[in-house]
Amino acid sequence: MRGPHNIWRLIRTLATLERTGAIVQVLEAFRAPPRIRAAARVLGWPFKWIGLRGDPALPPLTRALTALGPAYIKFGQVLSTRPDIVGDELATQLKYLQDKLPPFPTAVAKAMIEAELAVPVDEVFSAFSEPVAAASIAQVHKARVAETGEDVAVKVLRPNIERAFRKDLNAFYLAARWIEILAPFSRRLRPMDVIAHFEGVVMGELDLRLECSAASEFGDNTAKDEGLIVPRPFWHLSGRTVMTIGWAEGIGLNETAAMDAVGVNRPAVAARVLTLFLSHALRDGFFHADMHQGNLKVTPKGDLIAYDFGIMGRIDEYTRRVYAEILMGFIRKDYRRVAEVHFEAGYVPPDRDIDEFARALRAVGEPIFGMDASRISMARLLSYLFEVTERFGMETRTELILLQRTMVVVEGVARGLDPHINIWQVARPVVEGYVRKHLGPQAVLRDLALTARVLARFGPKLPALVESQLIRAGNPASPQKPARSISRRWWPLPAVVLALGCGYLLGLWL
Repeated sequence: MRGPHNIWRLIRTLATLERTGAIVQVLEAFRAPPRIRAAARVLGWPFKWIGLRGDPALPPLTRALTALGPAYIKFGQVLSTRPDIVGDELATQLKYLQDKLPPFPTAVAKAMIEAELAVPVDEVFSAFSEPVAAASIAQVHKARVAETGEDVAVKVLRPNIERAFRKDLNAFYLAARWIEILAPFSRRLRPMDVIAHFEGVVMGELDLRLECSAASEFGDNTAKDEGLIVPRPFWHLSGRTVMTIGWAEGIGLNETAAMDAVGVNRPAVAARVLTLFLSHALRDGFFHADMHQGNLKVTPKGDLIAYDFGIMGRIDEYTRRVYAEILMGFIRKDYRRVAEVHFEAGYVPPDRDIDEFARALRAVGEPIFGMDASRISMARLLSYLFEVTERFGMETRTELILLQRTMVVVEGVARGLDPHINIWQVARPVVEGYVRKHLGPQAVLRDLALTARVLARFGPKLPALVESQLIRAGNPASPQKPARSISRRWWPLPAVVLALGCGYLLGLWL
């Protein structure tokens, strides 16, 4: 993590941005202060000769990211969905990164399939195409299963991809450590924890057996969702480096002209992208966390097709309720309640002023209501949120990183389909429905029933537990202790016995 090669990697990153001409675009897109711009140019220029050249046919930033490797490409994929942050020109350039990267030879892909499945490709597939899509981690071929005649998509990892990702991740760790040392105010954002979380996500994406499992679970959860198609995996034709999944034809969500030509209702599709994401996050606690345009397609009827289940998010029931209450508070403009939820969840230190925090949240929320979404600068909004969280000592919630990141990406995708979409109006029915079901009297009854079932599992242990408590209470560690201290050992016993007994009976009844 601390080796000289990581320092060299970071230097080469800056030099590559300088050599390809991308550094100017990046600094302008993020509105870097003049001093930062000058420092970046000065530091990068002496090393310009060691920077990677990339493909001269590509635009500067796309050229730099593709030359630097998979982790940088992943970052570019996220930025491609946010024209409000990086500008329309850069967003258009970066869309190249979603599914149009150079493929590796088909012969190499076939050799990897044969090594993984231990069977010749021609025996399992009666047809096998050249690559139809190539992304940062893998590429996809269209094939036909010899036994059934079904068309499938065969995903194959890029050769040596894990080693390439590891190299980038190690450099990111070093950068995060430097940031924590040189900029102490950034420690509340826990840069090292963020990189560790990203590492877990990425390394999981490099095992396609896990992606098969995610696709299967996601398909089961969403089987009754109207307007969504989730291809099913073929387990017997999948492994660590190969994944076979059903084929589904559609139009890429970045192909707006093609959608218009067949009469797709783009505003309706934009709203569907948002509502489905929120439904999956709140209802299931399991959501597609890589919903850029390259992983979503649409049928002429307007049904969404989801692909690429390598990055999935999962949040527990308690976190879902907190998230829903925060969203609901913003939707209802109840900033006091939003502030209370932050304090109740421990997101804000208890010694801070809740009224002052509520006022700060109002300053964040009010500008986005009653305004055309195309006029809202999410970059300025996020910048102000950063100032507010820094002021009140909030720490980065690593369990919410994927949820927050995906929300940003989904909003960018929806805005690409409908520039005038108002995310709050679209989100309101989904959030209100969840709140009614999970934060009202029904939720209390379900929580009690679940608690009873948990307690019921301890029923067989109840006699031994009571006996152990009696023995411990009757034999204190120190015989010199007064009788009153012995009696204090008894006071939890009736409550424990009553709770376990009632829970056991109720659990049996339920």
